[in-house]
Amino acid sequence: MNWPGQRVEAQFIGRRKRFLADMRLQDGSVITAHCANTGSMATCMAANAPCYLTHHPDPKRKLAYSWQAIQMPDGWVGINTSRANALVREAFESGTIAHFAGYQHWQAEPKVSDHSRLDACLTGADLPALYVEVKNVTLLGDQPGLVTFPDAVTERGTKHLAEMQRLIQLGHRAMLCFCVQRNSAAYFAPAAFIDPTYAETLRVAHQSGVLILVLHFEIGPSGIHYRRPLPYTL
Repeated sequence: MNWPGQRVEAQFIGRRKRFLADMRLQDGSVITAHCANTGSMATCMAANAPCYLTHHPDPKRKLAYSWQAIQMPDGWVGINTSRANALVREAFESGTIAHFAGYQHWQAEPKVSDHSRLDACLTGADLPALYVEVKNVTLLGDQPGLVTFPDAVTERGTKHLAEMQRLIQLGHRAMLCFCVQRNSAAYFAPAAFIDPTYAETLRVAHQSGVLILVLHFEIGPSGIHYRRPLPYTL
């Protein structure tokens, strides 16, 4: 997936009010970019770190720049969580991922209960519906190559796992897809040290039939592109 606009290089100054990030452009001017990340962004911020922004000169936008990625000591990290679903969908449509074999259609945000939606429902001839929830992964673990999720306590994520187990009991399939946007990533594990309830619920959900798929995406000058599936431990 190419960047959704002109790529602009900048240096990170600081993040404030969660959705705002101050950046220094190459000409020395300071601007505020939109930060589409609701998490803590632990291990994804460092003063003066190189960043990729995209420029969107639309008068309807409050901010003309969007923050897309940052270069940390271990490599580039994609911080825009709003792109995770589109990245996974593009990988699905490429037809190269064995876990999606036989599925032809991607329905976004299917309603699975009166109060809950998941990210996608995949359908194909003679196959049970496959419900997919996508989680963006950027948190660096305490071992080389380890990435982990979540970066903050996620009650919403735990509720999604309960919904997925319910769907399996109804005869459907359900998959949790972790979209890893960190170039140095080599394997994945849940962040039990941050949210032990989520980590334990994930293990139970997997034992009850919830599939887990970890997809690694690589950040580069032209955009973010699918690289490979990653192993995981629970």
